[in-house]
Amino acid sequence: MKQIQANKIEWKEVEIGELLDYEQPGDYIVQSEIIKEKTKSSIPVLTANKSFILGYTEEKEGIYDQSPVIIFDDFTTDTKFVDFKFKVKSSAMKLLIPKSKDVNLKFVFLMMKGIQLNFSTHKRYYLSVYQKRKILMPFKEDKLDVEEQERIVNILNNSLELSGGGEKIEKLFDEFLKSVFYEMFLKGTPDLVELRKVAPLQGGFAFKSKDYTHDGIKLVKITNVWNNILIWEDKTFLPNSYLEKYSPFSLKEGDVVLSMTRPIIKSLNSVKIVQIKKHDIPCLLNQRVGRFLVNKNKLSANYLLHYCYTDKFKKEIEKYCSTSLQPNISSNQINAIEIPLPPLPLQQKFALIVEQVEKMKEHINKTKQNSEELFNSLVSKGFRGEL
Repeated sequence: MKQIQANKIEWKEVEIGELLDYEQPGDYIVQSEIIKEKTKSSIPVLTANKSFILGYTEEKEGIYDQSPVIIFDDFTTDTKFVDFKFKVKSSAMKLLIPKSKDVNLKFVFLMMKGIQLNFSTHKRYYLSVYQKRKILMPFKEDKLDVEEQERIVNILNNSLELSGGGEKIEKLFDEFLKSVFYEMFLKGTPDLVELRKVAPLQGGFAFKSKDYTHDGIKLVKITNVWNNILIWEDKTFLPNSYLEKYSPFSLKEGDVVLSMTRPIIKSLNSVKIVQIKKHDIPCLLNQRVGRFLVNKNKLSANYLLHYCYTDKFKKEIEKYCSTSLQPNISSNQINAIEIPLPPLPLQQKFALIVEQVEKMKEHINKTKQNSEELFNSLVSKGFRGEL
């Protein structure tokens, strides 16, 4: 029977003011990130400046409220998600609270962080103006989907924790993708299939060293295949005519290639596997490097690549690698490895997320934009049903 459409998650733009109410300063709240220590005799106080400078006041009875809130500052439009108590002493600062139990405050906070504000008409960005801004929210059966909000918050929290707070953009985004991949594909007991049935590994050609030239077509050797990237410091070239002569070994953008000698490097603790980028081609596949011939009707190359990044795949490779100084693995051994085979549309959704992340990586490399800012952009723009 066809799945009922009502179960599908829809993403709609909703004004912040429809989701959050606000309280005037003077109330006591809780904050875990701004302060690390507190005493029994005093509580921290927030004042209105860009860095939320703290003061202290005497402790009073009945002030401990475990409900989280968002602090909004009119002057700086800075926001803080808080779950430890503070006293606010500024008219510019407001406490934002959810209007209903169907609103996950942490989710709304993360989506708010991606909002771009225009200060050309506002020297002070009042909350009443900010509340008109819209963010994306998940709905199911015309109601806010609390479970989906919580699920995405967990993914984002996991990736931020694994990346050490997001100081390095590459690590931040990579850990984000790992978290998404786990949530989408590795929970439960998925169906397994041998690689030979969906993406058999093709070995490279044994090109002769006497045919090497000073320039021409690059040759992908085991020394070029690293973790996530091809390293071209050691370049070997073949005549341009070889691209047509050995066309079955010509690599294409999007191909996934694996080192079959020393597939695991102790210093990296990972399988040496790479997806060919546009700037890598034209190039040819050398012996001891394999290319997965992906059946696009059953498997997404992006899904395969990220599965090969997992510990599960690494452990399978380790089973076959000898303990010699130069461990090798054969095509037959790799083809016998079983991998989960989720529905193709789900794999394709993951591929869209990967595409979004790669665009953001490229953008930050060009603009040197702050990594946290880019991550917030991912939060606000990346969840349009792809997760």
